[in-house]
Amino acid sequence: MYAATALKQYQSVNVQAQVFDTTPHRLIQMLMEGGLGRLAQARGAMERGQVALKGELLGKAIAIIGGLRDGLDRQKGGEIAANLDGLYEYMEGRLLQANLKNDAALVDEVAGLLREIKSAWDAIAP
Repeated sequence: MYAATALKQYQSVNVQAQVFDTTPHRLIQMLMEGGLGRLAQARGAMERGQVALKGELLGKAIAIIGGLRDGLDRQKGGEIAANLDGLYEYMEGRLLQANLKNDAALVDEVAGLLREIKSAWDAIAP
């Protein structure tokens, strides 16, 4: 059990160090990676019938998507920012439904959308 705790602490420190010493472009990538990770974990929790864990992980994914949404510069981003805002709002709603209905297909849908956005973001040079 001590090894698991130590690993968790190391990961936390590692993430904090990356956040401290990184570009805004990389921070967005990290949020997207974190969101995809939480969605995969939530899907696994659904499959195992771990209702509380599923809800917690979907809540974290919704919060990450909310963070991405809050980070949009609607004045400079124009139509692209407006479209992303609508898409992020849609994704949040789908995850709420996924949690209520215990529907893995909705989680997969949002993960696919987030992967597409991340792919485009990754193609942009920082």
